[in-house]
This record gives sequence, structure tokens and C-alpha cells, in this order.
Amino acid sequence: MNLRKATLSEIPAIWEILQQAIERRKADGSEQWQDGYPNEQTVRNDLANDYGYVLVDEGKIIAYAAIIFDVEPAYTDIEGKWLTNDEYVVIHRVATSNEAIGKGIATQLFKLIEDIALDSKVYSIKVDTNFDNLPMLKILDKLGYTYCGEVFFRGSARKAFEKVLRSRNNPLKN
Repeated sequence: MNLRKATLSEIPAIWEILQQAIERRKADGSEQWQDGYPNEQTVRNDLANDYGYVLVDEGKIIAYAAIIFDVEPAYTDIEGKWLTNDEYVVIHRVATSNEAIGKGIATQLFKLIEDIALDSKVYSIKVDTNFDNLPMLKILDKLGYTYCGEVFFRGSARKAFEKVLRSRNNPLKN
């Protein structure tokens, strides 16, 4: 498996994966992504800003995520407290294809994102999700993300998590 930046020609495949994820959220009874977001323009914006990444297995795109090495404005005001106030990577719009469900692909995607962060010498990852997105909440728990409080994203409260990455070169050792 290879995690790499997405290309414009891959927008249709990415959008198909996002639509599958939107339908799964709906089937799960989740309110997340049931209001027209994300949409194809969101993907185009991700790619224009160099945020869009695809996970490819045997030549087929099986997952998508926006990986942002920049400040997330919604994270500046948290009802709670972040673990760190240093540079961080933001993960948004995580989606896996229907064929990848139940195979641990999202977990592997998060681990590869952690590797990208470490390679960039960024030792914190921040992410938010809906209160009712149980699959994502399970992944974050399994991977050791810490619940930090609530942030408000697009007018709704969201659960906010952070993971401080550990490596030999990490100056943030406790």
C-alpha cells in the first residue's frame, strides 16, 4: 500500500469513495456528512491546496484523506484543552471504499499519516469527528488518540482528539 498525493484525474474515484462513506454514515444513523458536505468541490479544493491524499493498493484507490500541515481555524477555540500548542497535522475527510471496509484500511491510513508527520518533524496530529461516528471513534481510541474536548466545525460541536507522536527525535517527550 502506498499513501501519496492525489491527482486531478483521480477526482472521480475519490468522489465515489466519499459518496460511499456518506451513504455508510447515513445507514449507521449518523448525521455526519448528511448536508451536502463534503462534495466534489471540496475534493477539488483539497487538491488545489495540496491536502488531498489517496491510499492505493495494487493500483486501486481504496481510501482518501485531507492531510493538512497548517492551522485549522476551528481548532483555535476548543472547549477543553489540546495536549500541545506546537505544530500539528490535521486530518479531515477520511473515507474508505466499500471494498476496504472491515479490513483495517482506515487504521493503516492513520498509521501512514503518522509516518508522514514524523518525516516532516511534526509530532502532533489533531482530528475531529461527529459524536455519532462510531467507526471513527473506535479507530481513534484504538490508535491512542486522546479526547481533548469539543470544537465547532461548520456550526456543529465535534469531538476533538490529539495524538502526540513519539520518536527518538521528538523534542516533546514527557
